[in-house]
Amino acid sequence: QVQLVESGGGLVQAGDSLRLSCIDSGRIHNTLGMAWFRQAPGKARDIVAAISWNGGKTYYADSVKGRFAISRDNAKSTLYLQMSSLEPEDTAVYYCAARKFGIDANPTLSDYEYWGQGTQVTVSS
Repeated sequence: QVQLVESGGGLVQAGDSLRLSCIDSGRIHNTLGMAWFRQAPGKARDIVAAISWNGGKTYYADSVKGRFAISRDNAKSTLYLQMSSLEPEDTAVYYCAARKFGIDANPTLSDYEYWGQGTQVTVSS
C-alpha cells in the first residue's frame, strides 16, 4: 500500500524559495512514477511536474519551467519539489501523486492512483 505524506509548505514572499517533500511509506517506491499537482481556490487541479521511476525523465508545466525542479531519492522513498522565484500565482495546495510502473514522466492527472493530503503554499506579493 502506498501512503504519501507531503511537507514543506508555508507562507513566503514573492521571489523566495521553498522545498516540498513527499515521503512514501509503501514498499514499491522504486517502481512508481511520481508527480506534483497543485490546486488554487476555484480552479482545477493541474500538473506542476512529473518524474519517472528512476528520475531519468521529467516533465514541467510551462508556468514553472526554469523555476521549479522535481527530484527523487529512492533510497529515502522521497520526492522533492524545489521551488524558486515564487510568484503569487503559485499560491495553491500542492499534492504529491504516484502511479505504478512509472516508466515515463506522466503529466495526466487521471493516471495517478495514489495521492497525498496536500500542503498549502501561499506566496504574498
